Formats: sequence, structure tokens, C-alpha cells
Amino acid sequence: MKSLHNVLAPAKLNLFLHITGRRPDGYHLLQSVFMLVDWYDTLHFEVRPNGQISREDLSTPLPADDLITRAARLLQQASGTSLGAHIAIDKSIPAQAGMGGGSSDAATCLLALNRLWDLKFSVGQLAQLGLQLGADVPFFLRGHNAWVEGIGEVITPIDLPPARFAVLKPAQGLETSGIFKSAALKRDSSTATISDFAAQPFAFGRNDLQAVAQGLCPEVSQALEWLEYQGLQARMTGSGSAVFALAGADAVLPKPPPGWQLQMCSNLEIHPLAGWVSSDD
Repeated sequence: MKSLHNVLAPAKLNLFLHITGRRPDGYHLLQSVFMLVDWYDTLHFEVRPNGQISREDLSTPLPADDLITRAARLLQQASGTSLGAHIAIDKSIPAQAGMGGGSSDAATCLLALNRLWDLKFSVGQLAQLGLQLGADVPFFLRGHNAWVEGIGEVITPIDLPPARFAVLKPAQGLETSGIFKSAALKRDSSTATISDFAAQPFAFGRNDLQAVAQGLCPEVSQALEWLEYQGLQARMTGSGSAVFALAGADAVLPKPPPGWQLQMCSNLEIHPLAGWVSSDD
């Protein structure tokens, strides 16, 4: 049977994240820039003719009904295919880090199975499915660094200069829902424009979730201080708990505290699977 091996799912960093309001249904309106970086999960796919969907964890154990298996079942149902798949994943992107690892895995699953099952869904069709799984999934499917608005579904591709970043994930993770439920969350940031951002792409704005996250997770503050002690200007990505800082090409940092993960990352111009699907919506 057909298979695909060593299929990459990259992480993302939020260069800034502003909350500009809240819809009547409770969803928060945001502005952000999502940037792809070369910290990857690696997935392997084998077609199963019996329609079964199964998953094998090669490193970190995942929940039984994670976004990968949900993505596979959703595409299977939407397409009506009789085929199934066995999916193995080597997890490297940390969970509860604000780096979109689960969403990226789901997007890679949709792209790979669309190809393996010969479905010929367009990126627009896959993005509609992806939005049912999570607000970040369409970004990874579209495959470009992007200015993101709405609840995460309004995506405008942008170009970013090449750069290198120190990304630090403390041992403790953060649940996104806890931050958005907080009465202390700032929800009234002024709207910005792409031209505002372009004037200083790696120093623009702030992360409106960071102050609440620091109250919920003291290690976020400790991680920010650790990078700042190295002479770097740090901020949190997404809903945390990972933090990052722009670093020089030759920057060498000491080992972080035990249980923390430090990765030197470069940004990506495009997703490694860009071109795997038709761009026609």
C-alpha cells in the first residue's frame, strides 16, 4: 500500500498578539503575525484498505483522541473514501507551549491524507475542515507566514526577513482556556495595520495574553527573565508557556534549567509541504 514517511509539521511563533474585542458568541477577536519556524514534529503515513484510522506514538504519548486522529476521521467522512490510514508521529514540539504543534500536526495530516487517498481537495476545502479542528489549522494549511485577524480565520500572507530565535519552553504548560476566561485579560487593544508591523517586524506590539499567563504560570516569568539575563528581549508566544527572543546568528546560550527545552530556530519562508495541494478554492 502507498505510504509517506518523514512528513514535517513545523511550529509557529506569534510575533505579537493583540486582542481587539469579543464577539457576541464569546470568541475573541485578535490580530497577530504567525511565523513558521524550523522546530518540527515528524509524521509517517501508511494507507489502510479497511478504512481503519490508527495512530502510533514514537516518542511523547498523546491523548487517544488527539487532533491527528480527529483530522483523519474528518477528512475521511467529508470525502466518503473507504480508505483508512496508520499514522505514526515523532513528537518534538512541546504541548501547551503556544507554538501550534497540535494544529500543525492536524494540518500535515490533512495534506498527507489528501495526497495518499487521492482526494484532490483544494486548500480552501481543507481549510474549511481545518477550522472545525482549531483556529490555527487553516494557517498551517495555507503554508505562508501571515497577518492573522478575526478569530484566526482571516489570513493574509506576508514576507518576513530571515532571522534566528531562541525559543524557551519551561517545564510547566498552560491551558489556553484559562487565559481567555480571565477577567484580567486585556480585550480592547487598538487595531493595527500591516504597515505598522512592517516598520519593526520583530519588535512590534506585545502579547496581550502574557500578563494573565504570568499570573497563572510563574515559570513564564522565570523563562522571560532567563532570556533577558542572556541580554535578549523576550516575550511569550501564543497562549504560552513558551517564550522567545530574536537572537544573533552566532548566539550561543547556556543550558536552561532541568526540564526546560531550549531550541535555536530559524524562521521559514514557506511551509515544507507548500504545493502539496491546489490553491484553487
